[in-house]
Amino acid sequence: MTTRSVLGRVGHALVEASAWPGRVAAWLLLPLIVLVLVAVVGSLMGVGQIASWETDLPLFGSDLTLTGLAELQWHLQAIIVMLGMSYALARNAHVRVDMISAKFSPRGEALVNLIGDLVFLLPFCAIIGWLSLDYVAYSFNSGEQSDYGGLVDRYLVKTILPIGFAVLALCGIGRVLVHLDVLFTGGGRPND
Repeated sequence: MTTRSVLGRVGHALVEASAWPGRVAAWLLLPLIVLVLVAVVGSLMGVGQIASWETDLPLFGSDLTLTGLAELQWHLQAIIVMLGMSYALARNAHVRVDMISAKFSPRGEALVNLIGDLVFLLPFCAIIGWLSLDYVAYSFNSGEQSDYGGLVDRYLVKTILPIGFAVLALCGIGRVLVHLDVLFTGGGRPND
């Protein structure tokens, strides 16, 4: 492992910070498994409404139905995927062409990754993140909810779009700093 400059240390700190939400979101797999089991058993038993209460709760409204459980599964999957993107990128577990990049020198790999992050990743995050704000606002302002007696307050799950892309952009900025550090100092591979 090489000595990193301030640029590299800041970059690695940003990459690590952006991976944290993905690590936390991974724990949502446990309640997701439970929800699937409850939904399957409830369906086999012909249960429609699971519980009801007097005060409206965010996301659930005044009752919990089997349809609501099925929708909650999709909501949890969305959170896991949107926050898991930055974790995968931070850990270099994303899809890339390793058989080509393995032949590059550390500086060559850093240059290719830098160009990819600046030309593709960061603009994509900015565009989708920006456009998703209107998507969330429309959902909130229209009071969007399930058409089938499921969950209410759909804007809550749609909010994960701009959050997920902001975290992914943070990871991308960290990666850019790390790649610049490798290019300027001639250090090791960008993911060292």
